[in-house]
Amino acid sequence: MSKKVVRVLGIESSCDETSASVVEKKNDKIRVLSNIVKSQVDIHKIYGGVVPELAARAHSDVIDQIVKVAMQKARIKFKDLDAIAATAGPGLLGGLLVGVVLGKTLSHQLKKPFIAVNHLEGHALSIKLEKKINYPYLLLLVSGGHTEFTIIKNFNSYKRIGTTIDDALGEAFDKTARLLKLGYPGGPEIEKYAAQGDKNRFVLPKPLINEKNAHFSFAGLKSAVANIVSKNRCTEKFKKDMAASFQATINEIIFNKTQKAICEYKRTVKSKKDLKIVVAGGVAANKSIRCSLRQLEVLENCEFLFPSMKYCTDNGAMIALAGIERFERKKFNKLSFKPRPRWPLDKDAIFMKGKRAVEG
Repeated sequence: MSKKVVRVLGIESSCDETSASVVEKKNDKIRVLSNIVKSQVDIHKIYGGVVPELAARAHSDVIDQIVKVAMQKARIKFKDLDAIAATAGPGLLGGLLVGVVLGKTLSHQLKKPFIAVNHLEGHALSIKLEKKINYPYLLLLVSGGHTEFTIIKNFNSYKRIGTTIDDALGEAFDKTARLLKLGYPGGPEIEKYAAQGDKNRFVLPKPLINEKNAHFSFAGLKSAVANIVSKNRCTEKFKKDMAASFQATINEIIFNKTQKAICEYKRTVKSKKDLKIVVAGGVAANKSIRCSLRQLEVLENCEFLFPSMKYCTDNGAMIALAGIERFERKKFNKLSFKPRPRWPLDKDAIFMKGKRAVEG
């Protein structure tokens, strides 16, 4: 018999957001009691990307305070928690260590279970913070470090059917924004400029678009942008047109690959239920991508679900929720658990970086 009320503290520090959250599950209802997020954008802005050493130091500077505020806002005492969950991978090792060490310390002091959460599982379940959704469903994860399609068959049963063989989508946005001197983070800036530009001005490559799989490649696209930028004056009009052309190309790639992932999903999951596709991760906040995907709903008879903006980007609430799911199944971890910078959600997934995605 599972406990009637479960409360878990979730700690997230895998990249450039320090976050802590208390989530409660009571009679199957999920409530986010607090979700405190401290972004490091100002620290990394001048470098145009995340600097791992600076990120780790920034996490350790604020994490104790963030946890304290999360507990105060949740209006509960540490003794009222059932478990401590911390992101233990994938991510930047320095940042992961900060969160994991604090999680283990609290677990040891409070004599509460420690739960090492896979960051990708947090994203996969993030929709459940706000909506009831039944398994199975398809996850499109688009973030700074990950771009993949995974079938969420059931809790703790995941099958990846597509990934990027080079850059993640968030990386492609950041690198393109850096080439256009638009600032960091790149996604919101490109979206802003794209809204005012001519999307037909530049024809950009769409890598792997004709292959029959759901894999992505963005490195060639970024190189093509770099090549055009080097031959042109970076005027405001040029920036707007390039941002619009880049955004339109990305939309087309994602539209095309999502269709292929839906085919793969239907082959793998013999379900009569309506297909639901959850789009999570920081890039899921992009309105243009959302709009493009929505056009597939009628075409493929599916429904897209997007978590609220605050749960798209990295946050402690999704880690706490994954912690609750694990707590209920008594999936605890020893205090000797080591953070894993590389940790695929599907343990049978092949490491694809640098490999050519071949048809299949």
